[in-house]
Amino acid sequence: MMICWIKVIEPEEAKGKIKEVYDKIREKRGYIANVFKSHSLNPESLESHLDLYMNLMFGSSPLSRADRELIATVVSFLNKCKYCTIHHSEALKRYIKDDVIIAEILKDFDGSSLDERRKEMLKFVRKITLQPNEITEEDIENLRKKGYEDREILDIVLISAYFNFVNRIVLSLGVKLERIYNNHPK
Repeated sequence: MMICWIKVIEPEEAKGKIKEVYDKIREKRGYIANVFKSHSLNPESLESHLDLYMNLMFGSSPLSRADRELIATVVSFLNKCKYCTIHHSEALKRYIKDDVIIAEILKDFDGSSLDERRKEMLKFVRKITLQPNEITEEDIENLRKKGYEDREILDIVLISAYFNFVNRIVLSLGVKLERIYNNHPK
C-alpha cells in the first residue's frame, strides 16, 4: 500500500540508521505513523523531527497537554490537513472528554463553549497560521491580558509553527491516513 507519493522504507526493510530510528519510535509509540515513514529516506531529519515533536508536545511546558493538542488540532484544521486534524483531535479527546466541544472547536472555536482564555489563544494560533505577517505586539498583549506568561506565549508560537511545518510535509507528500482511521468521520 502506498502511504505517500514518494518512496518510503518500510520497517521490515529498514537497515542501519533508519532501523535504529524506527526501533526507537516503535518502542515509545507502539507503531510507526505514516508521517514518520515519509521521512525514511532521510533518517537524520526524522530523528531531529521526533526530538522536536517530543520536546514541544511532551516536554516541560507551562501549557497543559490539552492546550498543546488543541493548538495542534486547530492549526491542522485551518490548514485543511485531514491527517493531522484526525490524529490530534483523537489525542485531544483524552483531555477534553466531550465530543460536542471538539466538534464546536472544529466548526467555529470563536462560537464554541471554550473559556475566553483559550479562545484568545486560538485566535492567536489562527493568525500565526493564516496571517503571520500581520502579527503585532498588540496580539502578544492580548494574550498577556488573558493571563498568559511569556513562556506560554513562546510555546504557543513554537507549537503552532511546528504544526504548520508538519502539515506542509503531510500535504506536500500526500501522506495517507493509517488504516485504523479509514472510517473516521472527519
